[in-house]
Amino acid sequence: MAQKRYTVTGMTCEHCAASVREEVSEVAGVSEVVVDVAANSVTVHGTDLDDARLRAAVVEAGYTVADPVAA
Repeated sequence: MAQKRYTVTGMTCEHCAASVREEVSEVAGVSEVVVDVAANSVTVHGTDLDDARLRAAVVEAGYTVADPVAA
């Protein structure tokens, strides 16, 4: 199973985390999404993870995503 971790800015609460989790969970191949608001991070687990689609899902949720962090 692959894993990608992103720095996401703009999240301030559990509602923010839920929005990101919901959007990213809909991307094909995603099996788990872990959002850490305090660390400004989103960790995605799954197979054949498409970086562009994952980034687009975070943006769709209303947040800014930085380059993937070494997981």
